[in-house]
Amino acid sequence: MPDYAFTAAERQAVYRAISERRDMRRFAPGGVVPDEVLTRLLQAAHAAPSVGLMQPWRFIRITDRELRRSIHALVDEERALTAQALGPRGDEFLALKVEGILDCAELLVVALCDNRDEHIFGRRTLPQMDFASVCCAIQNLWLAARSEGLGMGWVSLFDPARLASLLQIPDDAEPVAILCLGPVPEFPERPQLELDGWTVARPLPEFVSENQWVERVP
Repeated sequence: MPDYAFTAAERQAVYRAISERRDMRRFAPGGVVPDEVLTRLLQAAHAAPSVGLMQPWRFIRITDRELRRSIHALVDEERALTAQALGPRGDEFLALKVEGILDCAELLVVALCDNRDEHIFGRRTLPQMDFASVCCAIQNLWLAARSEGLGMGWVSLFDPARLASLLQIPDDAEPVAILCLGPVPEFPERPQLELDGWTVARPLPEFVSENQWVERVP
């Protein structure tokens, strides 16, 4: 049988990108992502697996400064509403830095494509597989960015309908992510939400079972 495995060094690089990926909120002032690097990152995203090869992702690069500020305003409004919904933890949440929209070198909005109902292959019983496919593309971009020494943060604090209107996204398409991308001062050794005391990541054994669902107490 042919050996399709990567070399040890290549495997180590892949696993390193996975383990050192972080959801970044802090970006280096004046950072730049060269065009050729951005092209590589988007190509990595575009190489993601997708249900029925429908490639449901759409990437909108935000280059207009005023539009970037408008997106930030939408996120800031949702940030306040999220704090209200969190009740006793609202003030703690407001103390967190949750986005870098005005600071990052590149801002991307990722959307689910329009005309999705035309795609039945793999979606008849699991229509959400189009969203799963977009998430795979985002993860590809995230890991590629880490390998390029760039940080990325996924912002989900926004009203999809208002962001869609702002970006003239078709009615049957849907924005799913605001991505902040660029050089960062550092990559923390642990997830930022752990360092900020918001929560603690749980170990793998709590999430793995065999043959049937097993409820485990954290």
